[in-house]
Amino acid sequence: MALEPSFAAISHRSFGLSIGPPPAREQRVAAACVGHRRACESRLFPFCAQAPKRADMAVISAPLTLALFEPDIAQNAGAMLRTCACLGARAAIVEPAGFPVSDRHFRRAGMDYLGHVAIDRHVSWAAFADWKRAGGRRLVLLTTRGGTDLWDFMFRAGDIIMVGRESAGVPEAVHEAADAEIRIAIAPPLRSLNVSVAAALALGEATRQLRRGTSELA
Repeated sequence: MALEPSFAAISHRSFGLSIGPPPAREQRVAAACVGHRRACESRLFPFCAQAPKRADMAVISAPLTLALFEPDIAQNAGAMLRTCACLGARAAIVEPAGFPVSDRHFRRAGMDYLGHVAIDRHVSWAAFADWKRAGGRRLVLLTTRGGTDLWDFMFRAGDIIMVGRESAGVPEAVHEAADAEIRIAIAPPLRSLNVSVAAALALGEATRQLRRGTSELA
């Protein structure tokens, strides 16, 4: 990954040593650390480390999209984009966002996974709506007002799953434009899940359904 060599060089300079490639011993230590991290990730997140199976190719050719409506919190946005990268989904951001893409919390949460997700940025809700209409795709809004439970909803290839702002959800115009509104039932009296967790559940369930359907057709 592109960040690993620069990390080794920065670590070398931070101790006041000469600028240039790290000594061979430090290179071996850095390589060992990277290898250990990758081994841990492959055990903890096997779905991120494995290439898609042949039966999944039809799903990836018409990928799902996770749309973030005017996201407020950088850490949540970074985590959701990382989820998109791991599950082979695209991402869309409806601006304005409450933080710049250079925000360190956003970069830290997304890590080097941000380079592995295709992101469509839209300057406004109107621009997003035009883009969605031109593509003829279905907008599935994840909301506490949803009339259908996530686990009962049937997803389609190419669906756009949208989550709202952490502070205010989405405006009424977005509710009216949605082709479907779904919710995740939680135990009372609790109110809601963290938006990045809710997005991961919805995207994971949609991916499961579509991959199962593709494998049955194969």
